[in-house]
Amino acid sequence: MVFDTHAHYDSGAFNADRLELLSSMPEQGVSLILNPGCELDSSKTAVSLAERFPFVYAAVGVHPSDCAGWQESWLEELRALAAHPKVKAIGEIGLDYYWKDNPPREFQQMVFRRQLELARELDLPVIVHDREAHGDSMAIVREYPDVRGVFHCYSGSLEDAKVLVKLGWMISFTGVVTYKNARRALEIIGWLPMESIMIETDSPYLTPEPFRGKRNDSGKVHLVAEKIAQVKGLAPEDVARITLENGKRFFDIQEG
Repeated sequence: MVFDTHAHYDSGAFNADRLELLSSMPEQGVSLILNPGCELDSSKTAVSLAERFPFVYAAVGVHPSDCAGWQESWLEELRALAAHPKVKAIGEIGLDYYWKDNPPREFQQMVFRRQLELARELDLPVIVHDREAHGDSMAIVREYPDVRGVFHCYSGSLEDAKVLVKLGWMISFTGVVTYKNARRALEIIGWLPMESIMIETDSPYLTPEPFRGKRNDSGKVHLVAEKIAQVKGLAPEDVARITLENGKRFFDIQEG
């Protein structure tokens, strides 16, 4: 059994078969799924899916690409959503300097800090999105030593990974590790202690080989575990078990 620690079933890519697909996950060997929000509406959808499926949990937050309309009142709405017992983190939050039409960097940083403050207040972990913003993401995270979190779909350096491990943070990997150009990620996995690793799909995105180009779903997260097992010299079922336990511990989930 595996834990897909980051999948967006609120996405329109699942409108045709969302409920049927989620219902099939236990028989595909997926015991837990964490669905993070990217803004208020998707956060609400994540909570509703968590209410419907016992093995689905939610995170609530505002993604840097979706933060242009940020108002302080949104913080109150996130706080209210986070009171739900199946909300296990604040996320997906962070910085994204890749897309030119994203909000200004300083504005993204302000929204990131506000949500880190909320996580600290609520004693919840954070799920961090970091794209082409490694230096600023790391600097801001270090401003909050009492907040724990995970860098999802990790694309930073080995040096930054070492800093995150020292801070007690987790690092999560997607199907990108199966791609031919994933040399740096595999080097980082080779160094990382297993207790610092989680796995995810980021569905419907980042589909692993040999299904790249098709819609992703949690039934393919085992391919990430298999690649990590290959790098670490472990059995795939051991990587699945360890990352499942890592995710349960990180998100404070008792079942699954």
